Amino acid sequence: MNQSKLLMSAVLVLHLNLFSQETTPVQELDTIVIKSTRIDLPFKENSRTITVITSEDIKNSAATNVADILQQVAGVDIRRRGTGGGQADLYIRGGGFDQTLVLIDGIKMDDAQTGHHTMNAALPIEVIERIEIIKGPAARVFGQNAFTGAINIVTKKRLSNTVSANIEAGSFGQLNGSLTVGKEFKNSAIIAHVGVLTSDGYRKNSDYNNYNYFLKGVFNKKQQPIEVVATFFDKKFGAQNFYTPEAYGFNEYEETQNSLLGVSTTFKTDKFKITPRAYWKRGQDIFLLKRDDPSFYRNLHITNKAGVEVNAAYTSNYGITGFGIDVSRVAISSNNLGDRDRKMANLFLEHRFKFAEGAIDITPGIAVTYFSDFKFHAFPGLDLGIVVSENLKVYGNLGVTYRIPTYTDLYYKDASTNGNPDLKPEEAFAQEIGLKYNSKRFTSSLAFFNRDATNLIDYVRTNTTDSKYTATNITKVNTKGFELNTAYRFKINNLNQMVSFGYNFLDDDILDQNKDLSRYSLNTLKHQFITRFTSKLFKNISQNIIYRHSERAIGTSYNVWDASVNVAFKSFNLTVTANNIFDAAYIESGFVPMPPRSILLGVRYGF
Repeated sequence: MNQSKLLMSAVLVLHLNLFSQETTPVQELDTIVIKSTRIDLPFKENSRTITVITSEDIKNSAATNVADILQQVAGVDIRRRGTGGGQADLYIRGGGFDQTLVLIDGIKMDDAQTGHHTMNAALPIEVIERIEIIKGPAARVFGQNAFTGAINIVTKKRLSNTVSANIEAGSFGQLNGSLTVGKEFKNSAIIAHVGVLTSDGYRKNSDYNNYNYFLKGVFNKKQQPIEVVATFFDKKFGAQNFYTPEAYGFNEYEETQNSLLGVSTTFKTDKFKITPRAYWKRGQDIFLLKRDDPSFYRNLHITNKAGVEVNAAYTSNYGITGFGIDVSRVAISSNNLGDRDRKMANLFLEHRFKFAEGAIDITPGIAVTYFSDFKFHAFPGLDLGIVVSENLKVYGNLGVTYRIPTYTDLYYKDASTNGNPDLKPEEAFAQEIGLKYNSKRFTSSLAFFNRDATNLIDYVRTNTTDSKYTATNITKVNTKGFELNTAYRFKINNLNQMVSFGYNFLDDDILDQNKDLSRYSLNTLKHQFITRFTSKLFKNISQNIIYRHSERAIGTSYNVWDASVNVAFKSFNLTVTANNIFDAAYIESGFVPMPPRSILLGVRYGF
């Protein structure tokens, strides 16, 4: 305990954040326009449960990657298998890791192989403007993968003529370095980032070497701006017990690659906006059961997805109509799953009506999707909002949502797992009602939700002595709960301070159906409490403390404290980030214990 107190004291005194100070004013939340829908709406006017993590929030998060940032949001469950943004499964409101869609600037980053790789598409935090988290059924907005929600990562528009370098070192041999460049030209702008994250690992066979490359260009700015985004992420990591228990004695190892190329532009008139986009996404996954013996068991999967889409909005006297079409093809080449391809087409339509001088808004909509291997499906939905006062709004939404099986669900086979080519798509009808209050100092939201799902896919044994899990449609599952989020901003000696907390309660009946036979469905996050205190006691020193309490449906619970301090000078910052300060022992996913207490020191220099 003395060591813990000493470390905590050091962090509170030293803590340094990862970013240099900005001279530009911080954008108010109410002025942020949500870009993840076809109908652009200010945050305050939206009638869904949407959380926006701003660039300022990212600075104050005590996190070094997107997975750790999302871990601090109530209702979002990130189940990590290590540090440094390595493999992390993404869950929203009790859904599975295949049921949440990640987007980059609106481009869908779904992985047809498996949802285990969803977070591989997450960007370096240095190039992120904000993160939009949409909870609840989002299929009518995005299509089939947004079963329980969607996360849209919005990149920065520009970094005007700046260069910043960052280097960090810390526990477990962590060594991180990055370089970010922004350059404005007469008729174009460029943002480029390269980063390396390495570690010896905090336990046996948990080392990693991660390489991040990002490039964004805006061309023809004065006439018709064209945006180009390109990413390439290469990860090599020891995967000890990612898929097998310690008793098996395997030295698992994995290498993943994720790349994206997207081109888009937007045409605007007073009443009409249209955004065409073309994109290509590639993923590669190599898995070895024995790291030093590739011939013993090796899986190689390569997926390619190419698509074009057009999204549009038209404003008339009757409201705003949003519509769009998305056509794509995904193909996989795999020594385990085979060579397969799927063609998809999505058609979207929604209209926002306003009544009572704008006090009531109603937005019905529908998505119709065609899959070459699962035919046609439709996802209707409805959003309703009622403005009670300038700062208070009541809202509700309902909708049908849907997910087709991944290729792993359908065809994967090994000594302990069988896919099932006869699987049916997952379906659900979800409802939500909530209220949100927004003012300059105080924000709060409360939402109650319910989801009735059929044909959910889980890996199930026939009995407790059976060694094989087979992908199976569970008949019916009900999930219900509520979440509460509040934040209060105030000043001490004219310096900004903020305290926030979020609580999420979730209850489902999966345990009643297959408690001893399920592989993935048991670990629902039943109680989740997160609080954060961000403060500035001196003009150039800020600190951040985060507490997380988690209790899972099977009865396990844990408490984790993280903290960070930022000391800002004219052209450089010193940073200290401490994680799991009191050395809690806990597991988020499978058989992998999370890291003990750790500390990361950094210097960021801008010029």
